[in-house]
Amino acid sequence: MKLEKYVDSLPILPVLQPTSMCDDKLYYEITMRECRQQLHRDLPPTTIWGYNGLYPGPTIKAHSNIPILVCWKNELPTTHLLPVDTTVHGAFSDVPQVRTVVHLHGAVTYDSSDGYPDAWFTNDFQTVGPAFETKVYQYPNTQPATNLWYHDHAIGITRLNIYAGLAGFYEIHDQLEQSLPLPKEPYDIPLLVQDRSFNEDGSLYYPAQPEKPVEGVNPSVVAEFFGDTNLVNGKVWPYMEVEPKRYRFRILNGSNGRTYCLSLSGAIPFVQIGTDQGLLEKPVITKELVIAPAERVDVVIDFTSLAGHSLELINTAPAPFPNGDPPCEATTGRVMKWIVNQPLHRKDCSYIPPCLTRIPVYQESFASRERLLTLDMVKDRFDRELHLLDNKTWSEPISELPELGTFEIWSFINTTGDMHPIHLHLVRFQVLDRQPYNTDYFKETGIIQVSGSKRSPDLNEQGFKDTVRANPDEITRVIFWTGPYTGRYVWHCHILEHEDYEMMRPYIVIQ
Repeated sequence: MKLEKYVDSLPILPVLQPTSMCDDKLYYEITMRECRQQLHRDLPPTTIWGYNGLYPGPTIKAHSNIPILVCWKNELPTTHLLPVDTTVHGAFSDVPQVRTVVHLHGAVTYDSSDGYPDAWFTNDFQTVGPAFETKVYQYPNTQPATNLWYHDHAIGITRLNIYAGLAGFYEIHDQLEQSLPLPKEPYDIPLLVQDRSFNEDGSLYYPAQPEKPVEGVNPSVVAEFFGDTNLVNGKVWPYMEVEPKRYRFRILNGSNGRTYCLSLSGAIPFVQIGTDQGLLEKPVITKELVIAPAERVDVVIDFTSLAGHSLELINTAPAPFPNGDPPCEATTGRVMKWIVNQPLHRKDCSYIPPCLTRIPVYQESFASRERLLTLDMVKDRFDRELHLLDNKTWSEPISELPELGTFEIWSFINTTGDMHPIHLHLVRFQVLDRQPYNTDYFKETGIIQVSGSKRSPDLNEQGFKDTVRANPDEITRVIFWTGPYTGRYVWHCHILEHEDYEMMRPYIVIQ
């Protein structure tokens, strides 16, 4: 379906207000509902699943070290909006078709509030699994200022629930960030970038079969999904009218599988000030932003000298990344547009200081253990791609049990042809390095034979992160401090089709 670009204004996402106080904590309520929402001027209203009936959901703004409570309610229908494959783990025919559980991505939380994939609930709050405690989650917010996001995490159907619309922003603010002379509201704007495809009637298109149909399985999980249109904040190719001044944009890639390599027309640079887990130590000037699914970048764009001009946000990343097909220049190669046509309402006193924060450096010598963990792809009994972590499925015995209060290095040995964005729950980490190795030799012998020197993380990755791009034919190493809570968490690839089909594993933080 051919849709005209830049005919709809960028939605500014609403901020959720607490409904009451409970146990001296601000108390919020969010209800998952099926609604209809117009995602493009020329599309009929699309049926979506939204938090409080909105796609994306309302933004929660919290403050560092001030805990809040969120009550998550499920009022979704009992039949799924999208095709459910009952051969996928956790989605077998003996469980309700529609299940939800919310994960606050990047948050430091108790395991009971982390959104464990098996801790799902239905629209009558039927529960299953020993990890489920309550639908009221407590978020301690014991983190510096950062950009998190909440999304569904129900085992076996995460890809479908998020694609249907279940995602929203969660910002944590602190005194340091607020004291910096960065652009403030209304010039501080979150941008959720996702790809989607549509049927002629405006409904969401999601494939029921891979390109090569699977005999005996219908619907069948696909290896990866890439839509043919880009949306920002729930609008297809929107535009935004701006003043000639600096703006701050908190960009999140919320796509199922698409990685973006973003640039601005006219070779205008971004100034990146933050990554997944908060501010960088120093701003980084860059003309390209590579953002894998679930990664976040915090940038400033300076429109000061661009009055009367416009800028396009362009994507050049192949799909799959990094060795797939280039994007179509007219469709998935375009994301949104800024038009600098608004009068300057007040003098722009913002600027970007040379030092944003202080980040302690995690030394390799801190680590009490290094784990070598493979990223694998095999074929299942239907000859479909089956992605695994360390050659294990979700239900196999738990093998990663880091001790509370210790440092560990996890080395991700990518044996596949795709980049995998690996996300660890609970902890924030630093990227140590990446190193090429001989993949074929490793597959044959199990011996690592490096084929090049270690490469430091990119300048704009040298802060705290919770999702890292593990490239093919490379070993990617991260280091983290384990804590501050014990309990059962998960780590997984954030390509949602991979996560749903076995590329997710539990781990337990032990005392």
